[in-house]
Amino acid sequence: MPQLHSLEPALKHYFGYDSFRPGQRQIIEQALQNQDLLIIMPTGGGKSLCFQLPALLKPGLTVVVSPLIALMQDQVEALRDNGIGATFLNSSLNSHQVRSREEAILKGKVKLLYVAPERLLSERFLPFLTLVQHEIGISAFAIDEAHCVSEWGHDFRPEYRQLKQLRQRYPGIPTLALTATATARVRQDIIQQLALAKPSIHVASFNRPNLYYEIQPKQKQSYSQLLQLIQAEGSGIVYCLSRRKVNEITLKLQQDGVAALPYHAGLSDEERTENQTRFIRDDVRVMVATIAFGMGINKPDVRFVVHYDLPRSLESYYQESGRAGRDGEPARCTLFFSYGDIKTIEYLIEQKSDPQEQRIARQQLRQVLDYAEGTDCRRTIQLGYFGERFGGNCGNCDNCNYPKPVADCTIEAMKFLSCVARCQERFGMNHIIDVLRGSKNQKILQYNHQKLSTYGIGKDKSAEDWRMLGRSLLHQGLLDQTTDGYSVLKLNALSWEVMRRQRTVFIAVTAAPKPELEDKELRTSEVEILFQRLRLLRKQLADEQSVPPYVVFADSTLKLMAQAQPQTLTEFGKLSGVGSHKLNQYGDKFLAEIKAYCQEHQLPMPTNSVAAIPASGAGSSAIFPSDTQLFTLQLHRQGLSVAEIAQKRNIRPTTIIRHLSDLVEMNQPVDLNQLVPPHRQQKISEALLVVGSHSLNQIREYLGEGYSYDEIRLVRGRWQRENKV
Repeated sequence: MPQLHSLEPALKHYFGYDSFRPGQRQIIEQALQNQDLLIIMPTGGGKSLCFQLPALLKPGLTVVVSPLIALMQDQVEALRDNGIGATFLNSSLNSHQVRSREEAILKGKVKLLYVAPERLLSERFLPFLTLVQHEIGISAFAIDEAHCVSEWGHDFRPEYRQLKQLRQRYPGIPTLALTATATARVRQDIIQQLALAKPSIHVASFNRPNLYYEIQPKQKQSYSQLLQLIQAEGSGIVYCLSRRKVNEITLKLQQDGVAALPYHAGLSDEERTENQTRFIRDDVRVMVATIAFGMGINKPDVRFVVHYDLPRSLESYYQESGRAGRDGEPARCTLFFSYGDIKTIEYLIEQKSDPQEQRIARQQLRQVLDYAEGTDCRRTIQLGYFGERFGGNCGNCDNCNYPKPVADCTIEAMKFLSCVARCQERFGMNHIIDVLRGSKNQKILQYNHQKLSTYGIGKDKSAEDWRMLGRSLLHQGLLDQTTDGYSVLKLNALSWEVMRRQRTVFIAVTAAPKPELEDKELRTSEVEILFQRLRLLRKQLADEQSVPPYVVFADSTLKLMAQAQPQTLTEFGKLSGVGSHKLNQYGDKFLAEIKAYCQEHQLPMPTNSVAAIPASGAGSSAIFPSDTQLFTLQLHRQGLSVAEIAQKRNIRPTTIIRHLSDLVEMNQPVDLNQLVPPHRQQKISEALLVVGSHSLNQIREYLGEGYSYDEIRLVRGRWQRENKV
């Protein structure tokens, strides 16, 4: 066996990398010591290397079980490109090719053999495998996409259940099970079903910080919504539930000039392989597919993944959306949410013959709906599903970037959790809500829950209000839920902290708690919707002239329109990016769209709306507040302190200070005197003249510890605005 200190040179020699990614080295060391391993590592984390490098360093053949022909071909091509002896055996080969490859294996020319589980356990193949063991030895079995072994996983495949035979037939050969996604339940199932012996379990973080997650309400003209979303350059995948929808969307995209191809089980193997190859090689930009596409696909530069229909589970959504941004660059994951899609999935669930499978599928659907309707950080919800805690604002999802106002719901949370306790932690969310709202249904009476002290104490709120609270308690880890198909609510240590008034609970609310929060600038979702409508209008005008949309107006100008919502040609002409020619050519059309939108949504007509947004000179980039900065500005102008704004928005005070300093620099109407006394502003300005604005540390050292970084940052914002070249 090679010395462990030689792993880095081996890595460089075989794969060209100078160092391992986090977690890889320890896994490889254990693999070289012939341990059974369970490796949970997100897409793009480098799972394959964890069995490929040990295969090259150990004597004998490593057998890799892979569920898809395309996946094994892709990996084998990559290995061969590195000069590594690898091959696959599957149904795409004729008998002569199979014999030729088997001969190469027996001669020791192959270090990694990829096979599907059906072939591996066939009557013809097992004797060959035994011959291999006798002639050259088998160093390990690597079970890729190991979640397929579990009925609790998102892609259960019955043939994976038979892989336990490997341990019975070859008891001394170590097994490595690898997957990108597995809940605690699925992990336990993998260990049991594959008969792993005291495996070392490695679970990397499931967080993919470069992915932007968002939910968009599925509009009536959903195809137009999709087309608008994928206009930007870059490769992408559009997932649909049915083959019919895949074909329909593909045809429409092709007719609109988007290079797109379909992928689903109704196509021949040759068509699927050809389409996948063209997508990987950038011959086409968009792949429209059912979930049959993409498992383990090695295309690192997918810039967007759109779920045109609801996914069947959160696990499958994480896996499918995770095919975006494997190169670590920013990518967008969008899910179209429509209640109509729920019926389709419910119909598919009803086609399952096993009642337990139906129960599991219904629970998984409920979790998808909780995610889609949730108001908490999307990452908090996703990672919590896999048992990983994620606190705070991720800054890269719709709920964090366009936050809804938050309210103190501690009393309501105490009522909800107390009701769970009174019901002895034996019921699901719907029953708890029925008790709180004083329902007289049969189940309530059957258990005498009408006699509980919590019965009817929540009549003042709707069932949906309570459901939103219950979801948020789950997402924040203040309440647990069983995962055996029954979704029973369970209390935890944090639940009791809430009930003892030791913990405050803040919940995002869909309606603002105070009337003044209804101002237009706070309606970040409305701003985004208007922005999309203006993009559609721009596209229509551009098509009429056969020019790219940016020739009409840049995105930055459209965003200014959506934020300022000008009502006259004079106001419109003040926007950055609107010259006199464009004012004459497009002004009336865009004003009409903005006015129509304001009337449809009964928004108050803005006054002096453009004045607060600075114009930019020719050739400079437009600098304007983001929606989250505008939210902070509005609360500041209501007289709230930094601490009060932070509490109301449920984000850190330092983030609010950054918003305000940026707003000051952008010449927004921030009352600096409210934040820093004038005499202290004067001292900080003098320090800036001496030290410069580059380093906050140097400024504070000059001033002394009596001055805070927050004060310095705010005054520096004004100083930088006034001293720009």
